[in-house]
Amino acid sequence: MTDGFGGNSWRLVTTASAEAEAKKCPSVTDFEYADGQGDTQKAIADIQGMVAKGVNALVVFPDAGEAVLPAIRSAYAAGVVTVPYRVTPGGEAGEDYDVFVDTDFAEAGKNWGEWIKQILPDGGNILFLSGPPGNSQGNDEAEGLHEVLDPEGKYNFIGEQPFEVTNWDPAETQKVLTSAISQNEQIDVIVSDFGPSLVGALPVFEQSGRSIPAIAASDGNVLSCFYEDHKADNPDFKLFTVSTQNDHSRLAIQQAVARATGGEEPDSSTFPSLVFEDSESKDKPVQCKKDLPDDVYLSAEMPGEEQAALLK
Repeated sequence: MTDGFGGNSWRLVTTASAEAEAKKCPSVTDFEYADGQGDTQKAIADIQGMVAKGVNALVVFPDAGEAVLPAIRSAYAAGVVTVPYRVTPGGEAGEDYDVFVDTDFAEAGKNWGEWIKQILPDGGNILFLSGPPGNSQGNDEAEGLHEVLDPEGKYNFIGEQPFEVTNWDPAETQKVLTSAISQNEQIDVIVSDFGPSLVGALPVFEQSGRSIPAIAASDGNVLSCFYEDHKADNPDFKLFTVSTQNDHSRLAIQQAVARATGGEEPDSSTFPSLVFEDSESKDKPVQCKKDLPDDVYLSAEMPGEEQAALLK
């Protein structure tokens, strides 16, 4: 398994989840991992190195997109079962790799949009934050949001479009939010595809004498516990999360192992976007475990205690 960048808690849990999934199959005798460390050339070399080692199957998180497609194609041509996932490298399944295990980011946007309609039936101002400029995840999520909300004619997207750029960096997120608060008297909902990154910036609302608004995001223990600690003093603060999808790697591993061993392939190559928490629903309450670290994702199959051990 190779990562374009493995240096945060989400990647640690996601990689460990992949290894745990691989170990479920007795035919898997070894699990190798390489971290590209955000360096495209290293990511390419890592893929080439895995092929040189003689691996039978290769799961790739192609952060650099099409830049790593030639290396992926070479691995596939060498007879290695090759499965990119989550970020598209371009190319075609059956020609450049075996299968691309994707996820429907637009579905997350639709889930957020439907919740916003429920809590703000009369409309409101929405601030959407995503990662680097032009990233496909944020673009797809924005499409899902607009598909649900635009026909209503009463929801106003404020800030840079299709999303405010944060690079998924908490420090940059704080800058973006601070600027948005000063420029907009009314922010009714903040949407973010990296919920935990919001936590450092949300107190800015309280410091300016305003309630923290409703938040639609991806899950994280730090965000859920922040909600539990601050909801009483912030009447507008509601929380809705979708799974942060650490287990996307499990489906990629299932596809790779099945193809390499002649086993039964999963029915789907698309990992679903699943609702995890809704502060307004008894069925999906907010989950906060204060005895666990901030960087734990309770929507993952891996128990929080095992994730905590990885982070030490």
